[in-house]
Amino acid sequence: MVAIRFYTVEMSLPRLCPCPSSPISLPSSSPRYHLLNTANKRLDSSRNCRTLRISCSSSSTVTDQTEQSSFNDAEMKLIDALIGIQGRGKSASPKQLNDVESAVKVLEGLEGIQNPTDSDLIEGRWRLMFTTRPGTASPIQRTFTGVDVFTVFQDVYLKTNDPRVSNIVKFSDIIGELKVEAAASIKDGKRVLFRFDRAAFSLKFLPFKVPYPVPFRLLGDEAKGWLDTTYLSPSGNLRISRGNKGTTFVLQKETVPRQKLLATISQNKGVAEAIDEFLASNSNPAEDDYELLDGSWQMIWSSQMYTDSWIENAANGLMGRQIIDKDGRIKFDVNIIPAFRFSMKGKFIKSESSTYDLDMDDAAIIGGAFGYPVDITNRIELKILYADERMRISRGFDNIIFVHIREI
Repeated sequence: MVAIRFYTVEMSLPRLCPCPSSPISLPSSSPRYHLLNTANKRLDSSRNCRTLRISCSSSSTVTDQTEQSSFNDAEMKLIDALIGIQGRGKSASPKQLNDVESAVKVLEGLEGIQNPTDSDLIEGRWRLMFTTRPGTASPIQRTFTGVDVFTVFQDVYLKTNDPRVSNIVKFSDIIGELKVEAAASIKDGKRVLFRFDRAAFSLKFLPFKVPYPVPFRLLGDEAKGWLDTTYLSPSGNLRISRGNKGTTFVLQKETVPRQKLLATISQNKGVAEAIDEFLASNSNPAEDDYELLDGSWQMIWSSQMYTDSWIENAANGLMGRQIIDKDGRIKFDVNIIPAFRFSMKGKFIKSESSTYDLDMDDAAIIGGAFGYPVDITNRIELKILYADERMRISRGFDNIIFVHIREI
């Protein structure tokens, strides 16, 4: 195929806890390595891989022992509800927000760690997975936390001579981070009081810290607030907090394997290697027989470049979503421009273990209530390398590797 141009969909990451409103790999001998290396050997993954950036939060119905021991069923339902939410909550649909809030309330009603602020389990670094955004962040905060390739953490250290809660925006291992610190005190078993008092950029290419230009002392009440921990998991790996500005936070210390993969896809760096590692740990091709589950599956990454013809890309499944019915029907659905989309229907049949033959023969460009037939057919062999209720990794046309997430 000829070279294809790729795009990414950027989205925002929210800030962590209420802040002042003023500006402020596997070895090459691995069979999985060779599988993905074959599909990607002609690609420069930093330029050519097609990525739809999404929230990295996820769960799996196929879990390893670590995952099973770290999260209970109710916690996994919350993690599962976060799949596909863009910008850690900023671009969530009303249904997605409702699903997350419902899962949050279930956990808040359960018996987690009593008096979490007194527990050693609250101590340490927490990764922000989701937050509601009432719009109180400053322009500078939104600039830094609104880029999906950045990672946001919260450090909680309450049992020291200088108790602190800090928000960290990590730009990358090469560039550095922004750290906004607050002096903290425990009010009761759930609430921590804090006052922001210092902040600085720690940049790898500079031998000194660059102060964050915020006059905390002049901000008065705007520089202080409180944070309630409404649920702390018995394992100490998941925390739900609510802030004084009405914001809900979901944070984790430990992430499940699928979250790690989705985080790598979101950052669009080293994705092929991450898929290789994930498959090596979570899939057994000699024993697993994966089904092509019904539903709407959005493609979030592929190892292939676009061709010069968008209609060829769409017909080969390089764009958009796959809609799969239980009766053996499948449809490729691609939004072209507002009010126009490409649709290609066909049938699938299982030919061998984890492998399906797709016969696509009914293509059209849809505009409103009208359809414009397109004379194009395609036959594709689809090999499922991994699948659960929410994520699928497959090899399709021209040995291209795909990652899809199931929409709910």
